[in-house]
Amino acid sequence: MTPGIGYLIAAVAISGVITLALRALPFAILKPLRKSRFVQALGRWMPAGILLILAVVVLHEQGAAHPGRIVALGIASAVTVAVHLLFRRRALLSIAAGTASYVALINLL
Repeated sequence: MTPGIGYLIAAVAISGVITLALRALPFAILKPLRKSRFVQALGRWMPAGILLILAVVVLHEQGAAHPGRIVALGIASAVTVAVHLLFRRRALLSIAAGTASYVALINLL
């Protein structure tokens, strides 16, 4: 037994409505929360927290995988932070400087 055309059209329509509702729901919920102090604090601190966790995990894994490169990792991390703080928090510049210093240190040390 194959389902009829009406059944198939109804299934597609219901699926479409559910998909649209699920995609619109976060925006409908977020609108009243935009003025919330908690959501504003999350927006301020969450990106830095995520980057900190990412940096710690990468540094730990690289330090464990290549123990001889710990000094290079530390110096390159310090260069990244220094460039970021000295040059108006330009992320691309600090990432490029840290990466370049890491590659240079690996090849020199």
